[in-house]
Amino acid sequence: MGLSAQQIRRGLDSVAAIEPDMARALEIAGYPEPRIRPTGYKTLLRTIVGQQVSVASAASVWTKLEAELGEDFTPSCLLERDFDTLRACGLSRQKQGYARSLCELVHAGELDLHNLPDDDEEAIAQLTRIKGIGRWSAEIYLLFAEGRPDIWPAGDLAVMAGIGKILGHEERPDEKATRALAEPWRPHRGAVAIFTWHCYDNPAL
Repeated sequence: MGLSAQQIRRGLDSVAAIEPDMARALEIAGYPEPRIRPTGYKTLLRTIVGQQVSVASAASVWTKLEAELGEDFTPSCLLERDFDTLRACGLSRQKQGYARSLCELVHAGELDLHNLPDDDEEAIAQLTRIKGIGRWSAEIYLLFAEGRPDIWPAGDLAVMAGIGKILGHEERPDEKATRALAEPWRPHRGAVAIFTWHCYDNPAL
């Protein structure tokens, strides 16, 4: 799902109404495009596959996985494969552990990705039960896949840098400061997060 263009626009307009620096940045940079990913375990598996490798390498591994497991593979399909088979697809021992953790939780019904708690912190706690999925990965899933409007990945370097640029800070705020700065923007922090990525490399700001 993700936040729609209309939701992003509404959220940013609401924050810009109380934050002059945000209004100025919005006038210069314009509205960002939506960032949308499908819900479900495959999006999280793609996150695991993509950790600490290039986009091209991650795409190559994913192509090999689909060739081995089938395009519509289920968690049990992966669980049935042995170490060497998954290694041949490009999954290291560590990433196989993470992938199996995800697939085991979903296959056993211990993690229902289509019925996560409404409370964002409770949903993050459920997602971080998966080995290899930390807070940042959980927040990105909830923002891009579920479209939760108030997710604020304050630990993201580009969010920290982007918000510092938007607000005119000489130095990049740390995670704690980035979290505190966004408190007045509830419940629209998700739209602001997407805007910070949009602004991060904008030379006009």
